[in-house]
Amino acid sequence: MKNLKSIFLKIFLLIVILFCFYNYKSHTVDIKEIIESYKQPLEKWPSPFIDKGIPWKEFEPLEMDTLFYETQEQPEVILGKMLFFDPKLSSSNQISCSSCHDPELGWTDHRSVSLGHDHQLGRRNAPSLYNSAFKDKMFWDGRASSLEEQIAGPLEAHNEMSFNKDLVVKKLSKIKGYKSLFKNAYGNEKITYERITKAIAAFERTIKSQPGRFDKFINGNYSTLTDKEIYGMHIFRTKARCMNCHYGKYFTDEKFHNIGLTYYKREFEDLGLYETTKDPKDVGKFKTPSLRDLLLTRPWMHNGFMDNLTGIINLYNNTLLINNPTKEQKLKDPMYPVIDSLIIPLNLKQDEIEALESFLEVLSSSRYKMQRPDFPKK
Repeated sequence: MKNLKSIFLKIFLLIVILFCFYNYKSHTVDIKEIIESYKQPLEKWPSPFIDKGIPWKEFEPLEMDTLFYETQEQPEVILGKMLFFDPKLSSSNQISCSSCHDPELGWTDHRSVSLGHDHQLGRRNAPSLYNSAFKDKMFWDGRASSLEEQIAGPLEAHNEMSFNKDLVVKKLSKIKGYKSLFKNAYGNEKITYERITKAIAAFERTIKSQPGRFDKFINGNYSTLTDKEIYGMHIFRTKARCMNCHYGKYFTDEKFHNIGLTYYKREFEDLGLYETTKDPKDVGKFKTPSLRDLLLTRPWMHNGFMDNLTGIINLYNNTLLINNPTKEQKLKDPMYPVIDSLIIPLNLKQDEIEALESFLEVLSSSRYKMQRPDFPKK
């Protein structure tokens, strides 16, 4: 009897081992097939997982800006660069646009929230200026519709540059060196606020992400990504559901979503888009950031609370929905923010998380070592 039980146990263990081995081999073969399915023109790639009604766009490669250096020599851009780096645009003569948007720090400041006038802290993380020319709305809450309009925000904020339009015009008008720069850019020496914002915006529009390994892969050089990175791209496009919000050339839908980080009625509360629209449906919504060059622009999120990619993936994987209101809470308080319906548990496995992270890291390829200009002193 004991021998019979021993034989059955051995047979059972053998079956378990063969089953596990078969599944392992099958899983390995499936992954290899997935990887190979991406080593072909973009239009033949596997379709992404997209929710109904999402006007998504397929990935697009970046092109090298072959005219960058010529553009930097245009009189309006030269003036805008001077103004961008000049702390005289602040009331203290200590803070410039580059204080929060440093070219060597991914055109941000690597702080959770920026440090401004009198060392006051801002409310939100400073967005990177990469690819600003292609953005529909500015700021996390979309309160500006153009770069020119956006410039007034930090210039006049008491905890940023703490100045105002009229005073900055008077201040620059007293500096002889600026008069010649304005004449070169606009035909005469007149200094106006409109010209100031136009010049700064012209410079900011030259700040673009540079193509890297991911872009070479899309263009047909299939050796530029590792198998793990390709598999991570597949997870990004499918099971992780990332392409519902991060798609196209710049990996963003340029829209606003509540992902559950509003801190409603708690410390760090931020109502997001609601502060612009005053529509209760917009409470807690923030603009989808681009994923281009994301390793250079950390920390992430509107409050800069996240600086670890694995942590962010895990956040989306299974924890965001805990911040959703109950029916009773929503009925009692119509303002209570509801998490976007696109947010659902992902159930990613550890190897999928690791692969996804490796793909996201590929999207960072730009490097700027921009010399600060010798702006006019008098």
